[in-house]
Amino acid sequence: MSEPQAATKPHLEYEKVLSGSSTQVAQFDTHDKTALQKFQHFLHGNPAAVPLLVLLMSVVIFGSILGTKFFSAFSMTLILQQVAIVGIIGAAQTLVILTAGIDLSVGAIMVLSSVIMGQLAINYGVPAPLAILAGFGVGALCGAINGFLIARVKLPPFIVTLGMWQIVLASNFLYSANETIRSQDLAASAPLLQLFGQSIQLGGAVFTYGVIAMVLLVAGLWYVLNSTAWGRHLYAVGDDPDAAELAGVNVKKMLISVYTISGVICALGGWALIGRIGSVSPTAGQFANIESITAVVIGGLSLFGGRGSILGMLFGALIVGVFQLGLRLIGTDPQWTYMLIGLLIIAAVAIDQWIRKVAG
Repeated sequence: MSEPQAATKPHLEYEKVLSGSSTQVAQFDTHDKTALQKFQHFLHGNPAAVPLLVLLMSVVIFGSILGTKFFSAFSMTLILQQVAIVGIIGAAQTLVILTAGIDLSVGAIMVLSSVIMGQLAINYGVPAPLAILAGFGVGALCGAINGFLIARVKLPPFIVTLGMWQIVLASNFLYSANETIRSQDLAASAPLLQLFGQSIQLGGAVFTYGVIAMVLLVAGLWYVLNSTAWGRHLYAVGDDPDAAELAGVNVKKMLISVYTISGVICALGGWALIGRIGSVSPTAGQFANIESITAVVIGGLSLFGGRGSILGMLFGALIVGVFQLGLRLIGTDPQWTYMLIGLLIIAAVAIDQWIRKVAG
């Protein structure tokens, strides 16, 4: 029996089949993006854009209502002074939330660090620089314990930091015996503790060293988060810890370092708090944890981790400061401030969910 001709087996004619096939390149975008979709993509790539726009709109609105009473160099720098502590503690909270965690103990760690500094310097005669270092050590230790329990013991960040908040708060009151160290005593024996309360004047603007510390801290962390391997690893851990682990990132070590650095920043906030109020009070700054989370959320950082900018946190803190000062100058009931800030928080989370659809 003779072999069939090639013509009866078209599946053997590979060259002819290939020559007749389509030469078009596969495309997955079947239509052009709408203006709304382009705006959504822009916001996804620039998470600080929304709080910046809200901040500018708030300044313009209150400025148009109050005129030079609000829109002046003194008022603008007064807002910076009011949010300096929140901005510093918000920087610590930002690092934690970028890892998809949360730290409810930042305010308590800040206050305990300030109490340690004041008690050692005034009641125990320790030189102010050593007392400040001890305060930073306590902050780092509290943060490291948080990080160890979260990274090694695998406990939820919310539960760990909630417990740490209560422990540190109780330790603060027990150690200080609820005693406030007066401004006069600090000025006489440890003026270095009041450093961040000192100010410089440029025209009508007044900048305290606390404001300068906040700006330098945010600028430094912005550089670290965007231009170093540590910053890239932090975002990777927050976005997908399993993928980060497979890529060679030591997730446990990363989490411990983040919470430890957060504790150190809280201690810096404690030092700045002494300068802000002029004294050492165990009851000061008790709501800093909530205020820091508010600044972070309004600032456009995702509570799911891995997305956001520390500049957004700063803009979020400034938005709160603008609303507080503006409504106070108008003469409204302070409760309106809390209501509007609450609405901003809900709106910020809703916008974050809408923007995240791009990544999904």
